[in-house]
Amino acid sequence: MRRLATDVQGANGAIRVAEACAQLAGPAFAGVLVGFASPGGVFATHATTYAVSALCLLLLRLPPRAPDDGLHPHPTSTFGADLVEGWREFRSRTWLWGVIAIWGLYMIAVSGPTVPLVATEVVQEHGPRAYGLVNSALGAGTVIGGLLALRLRPRRMLRAGAIALVGFGAFPASVGAGLGVPAMAAGAAVAGVGMAFWSVMWSTSVQTQVPPDALNRIHAYDVAGSLALMPVGQALAGPSAGVLGADHVLLVAGATSLVVCAALLSVPAIRDLVRADARPRTIGPE
Repeated sequence: MRRLATDVQGANGAIRVAEACAQLAGPAFAGVLVGFASPGGVFATHATTYAVSALCLLLLRLPPRAPDDGLHPHPTSTFGADLVEGWREFRSRTWLWGVIAIWGLYMIAVSGPTVPLVATEVVQEHGPRAYGLVNSALGAGTVIGGLLALRLRPRRMLRAGAIALVGFGAFPASVGAGLGVPAMAAGAAVAGVGMAFWSVMWSTSVQTQVPPDALNRIHAYDVAGSLALMPVGQALAGPSAGVLGADHVLLVAGATSLVVCAALLSVPAIRDLVRADARPRTIGPE
């Protein structure tokens, strides 16, 4: 990202806004295509978008690299050596592995069960149109969160992001509490704002705090730690709902979301991390 944009936070915020707008417009556009063509035409158009994306990447021109910027492994390095070096760099930064460790709980107990159980509960109780409305509210909140991340420049980004993330708990909690569609849509909107803002703060912190020569190697552990446990949470959602009831699982997810935010804020290395452009550059891991 640092080779693509001088304002990394602004670029991440723009990505979140663009993604949310696409998620809002996509279903409506697909409906129009189905009306004028067929489901097969929709899938053909979907496949074409991948080709267009690939073409855009091929046409992308990056500024020249420094002779030894570390963005590519040395000719003598091996895959195993890169993994070992990445792990060394990863564990040397408390704020980085601390967030990933805490995020594992979030994936299992919050994000994992929220995705399938919210859909089931809303559709069963209020119908598919209500679920579409709730999803639209979530997308609108994500747009707002991305716009806020474009505007606000907190000195301690992870602290600000963790505080904003508190709002995500309103989504599963409102559904689990059996509130009406307007309340659930409001909870979804608040959740979208919080998640988008946290996402930009986290991505920007990783991309600016980690030196370029270590970023690629660390990224594998970041992605694996952030996403690997989400399928576990989704797999456990059904059995948990069968034992406790889907509404209780969603209420627990809302409460756990607050616990995760409190855990993030309780770690000094996370809450006190100063944005890279607000302090003198340091050498070596933090």
